[in-house]
Amino acid sequence: MPATEVRFFQDRPGRAPVLEWLLELRTKDQSAYEKCQALIRRLEEDGHELRRPTADILRDGIHELRARKGRVNYRILYFFHGKNVALLAHALTKEAEVPKSAIDLAALRKRQYTAAPDTHTFTLDASP
Repeated sequence: MPATEVRFFQDRPGRAPVLEWLLELRTKDQSAYEKCQALIRRLEEDGHELRRPTADILRDGIHELRARKGRVNYRILYFFHGKNVALLAHALTKEAEVPKSAIDLAALRKRQYTAAPDTHTFTLDASP
């Protein structure tokens, strides 16, 4: 199976919420950041083949990458576009289950991306 291209969802030019979350996490907890980065690399390598405990499907085509450090659970919600593209749509820190509102937001971002992929794909050269 070919590698999965992982992209960051962009809600407006120059703003990728998951990337911002990861950068903030890196300043607060380097080891948690490294766990999340390792999960993203696994998504690139295994794509649709990822299963629990690393990943799970939630609903409406929304999946989650699952990291844990102590009692804290880190989740990165994503969806697939075609066979080999995964979009990182939302990220959160949680103690219980993923809130419905977080899944709803990821599903909204999936619809936005599907309607206008170029508009909602983060690139480093995007300007605010």
